[in-house]
Amino acid sequence: MPIYDWPAAERPREKLLARGAGALSDAELLAILFRTGTRGQSALDLARRILSSFQSLRCLLDADRARFCAEPGLGDARYAELQAAAEIARRQLAETLKTGPSLHHPRATRDYLSARLKHLEHEVFCCLCLDKRHRLLHYEELFRGTIDGASVHPREIVKLALKHNAAALIVAHNHPSGVAEPSQADELITQRVKDALALVDVRLLDHIIVGDGACVSLAERGLI
Repeated sequence: MPIYDWPAAERPREKLLARGAGALSDAELLAILFRTGTRGQSALDLARRILSSFQSLRCLLDADRARFCAEPGLGDARYAELQAAAEIARRQLAETLKTGPSLHHPRATRDYLSARLKHLEHEVFCCLCLDKRHRLLHYEELFRGTIDGASVHPREIVKLALKHNAAALIVAHNHPSGVAEPSQADELITQRVKDALALVDVRLLDHIIVGDGACVSLAERGLI
């Protein structure tokens, strides 16, 4: 039965309008983005099958273009739509950091960094430049590859902080293995960056490590 023949309270779009987006399942949200199904399948049936095939919403959004488009019922247009929706969510988080409360409470920062870094297959070391009220001025990915003492250059981090007139910094990097526990090298990098920034009177507030579904704050561990 087509979705438009369902009772209004069971249609994903009408349900969203009546109860809010949070009341919808992953499949119902996808069905709204898909708008139409395929022959013999409603948009919601298609969404449920796709989620079953990819095993989770995250795996669907993280899939590369070739894998995504190989799934029956999907294609370039739907790949572009979902990637655009994901990027809108990331940009909304970035705007929240710029205009919202200061970053003494790291939840928004962790959500933003997780959205940016957790799906990457290579390591990325990034910096968040903050103003005196600890609001986001600038985000930049400075180093890529294997993050160790030789690949992270504190002088580049200092240059970035001065360029954006930052009063404080948060640095972060991801662990593609999915395990967010800091290594000894991570602790050494943190201290080197902290010492370099102190020379120009810029505080290092935190070093956050992004894993698979989890983030670890070295500040909370007492390592800064």
